[in-house]
Amino acid sequence: MKSRLLAGVAALVLAIVGAMLVVTYAQGADTRAVQGLEPVDVLVVATAVPAGTTVEALKPFLATEKLPGTAVAKSALHNLDGLAGKVTAVELLPGEQLVAERLIAPEALQSSGSVQIPDGLQEVSFQLPPERVVGGRIVAGDHIGIFISLKSGGLEAKADKETTQLTIHKVLVTAVQRAPVATPPPQASPPANGSGAAPQDTSLPTGSLLLTVAVDDVNATKIVYAAEFASLWLSKEPLNATDSGRPGIMTKPEVYK
Repeated sequence: MKSRLLAGVAALVLAIVGAMLVVTYAQGADTRAVQGLEPVDVLVVATAVPAGTTVEALKPFLATEKLPGTAVAKSALHNLDGLAGKVTAVELLPGEQLVAERLIAPEALQSSGSVQIPDGLQEVSFQLPPERVVGGRIVAGDHIGIFISLKSGGLEAKADKETTQLTIHKVLVTAVQRAPVATPPPQASPPANGSGAAPQDTSLPTGSLLLTVAVDDVNATKIVYAAEFASLWLSKEPLNATDSGRPGIMTKPEVYK
């Protein structure tokens, strides 16, 4: 009799403990589920972004969305803080989360040759000195504006006038090569300036640059013509640069307006 009573009490205790464990686990599962569903703000690509786009030009292509915690990638970015100077390693497609691995240094993009050529475009190369290439600071993945200057014939009404026009906008640079230069002879150490700081390097870039860009057939023809018979000058023109559309074609009278 006593043994049956003890067995019954033990069974009751085990049942209570088991029920408590089940309730505790269920509550923990609910908590974990709620934590996983808590919305997290992440950057999501809203519009397709070409490879090589700078972080500074990315903002118009992105949107901030709230996603469940369980759906957010570990390296997903919540903002672009501290990422200045980087570029997109590959083309970004609408709907994908912006993850840290997609942004790399421009040098890495150039060395990897990973600039993707948009469908329908072709590549053409031309050579310019550094002062015509933003001081030689253009790298693969940048976007540039191409100015074409003609000594005459640019305008039918003023065939004998010199003209300049920003003819081609926001062109993707796919490769940059610099001509080798002779190694300068070693210079004597400058005298101490008392501050202990090394003198600032103010030397100018040397050596011409060979640039390859991706353009359509019409603009490729314009570039080849200008390289043969006119002159070219480049600007660094990110995708979010403003295009005022004025003055269009620059002549002497417009310079002072």
